Amino acid sequence: MTEIITEKPATYSLRLSFYFWMTAIMAVLVFGGFSITYWQPMATSSLAPLPPIVHIHGFLFSAWMLLLVTQSLLVNVRNVPLHRSLGTFGIAIATLVWIFALMLTILPSDPTGQTTGFQYFSLEYLSISAVILFGVLFTLAIRHVRNPDNHRRYILFAIIPLLPPGINRLYMALLDTFTLPLLWTYLTMDLLVAAIVIHDWRTRGALTSASVTGAVLIVGTQLLHVPITGSESFADFCMFLGSLSGYR
Repeated sequence: MTEIITEKPATYSLRLSFYFWMTAIMAVLVFGGFSITYWQPMATSSLAPLPPIVHIHGFLFSAWMLLLVTQSLLVNVRNVPLHRSLGTFGIAIATLVWIFALMLTILPSDPTGQTTGFQYFSLEYLSISAVILFGVLFTLAIRHVRNPDNHRRYILFAIIPLLPPGINRLYMALLDTFTLPLLWTYLTMDLLVAAIVIHDWRTRGALTSASVTGAVLIVGTQLLHVPITGSESFADFCMFLGSLSGYR
């Protein structure tokens, strides 16, 4: 009698990674904040008139965040070829996000002119530092594309400086205030930084160069916030940027 041996098909259980959950949390912060002050008012036709560049930036940044979540999910389902194919598209979107973020730095953070003093310069500082940090960290992510460990960490760190607008809106809605929740925004960013660093330490027993670089750049920028925004040179620089815009 011939014995017939049948093999059971290999099973694969989806386990969402730390990186997927981090990008998902960041996307929630972005869409949660902007749904209050942008998407919902737009849907109800109650959004105040805005320069076209703001709408373009909003579309590009939303596309960028959705792409990041998709890219993380593709890695989780082991579809690396598609992940790599979308990588080129991701570079193009990220480059456009950076260009339009740079252009937005010349627009007033508060077109009504009601925000002055420390709050106004803080908003300008957040915008300028976001452009610089995102540019640096995303460039490092591309340079380390053949090193997946560093690449994905640099991507996560590159997103964090772009989060304050969404985080600010969430806290302002929750606290029912028009005052910039700078401390809470920085604490939220630091929690994300800490999560990446702790994940490194728990899974590797040491910190990667990407985690050290990302943490130093982001936290270091925060520590420079008060000294820089309180200087006359920064005030003059902000006024110069504002003079380049026809909306001031």
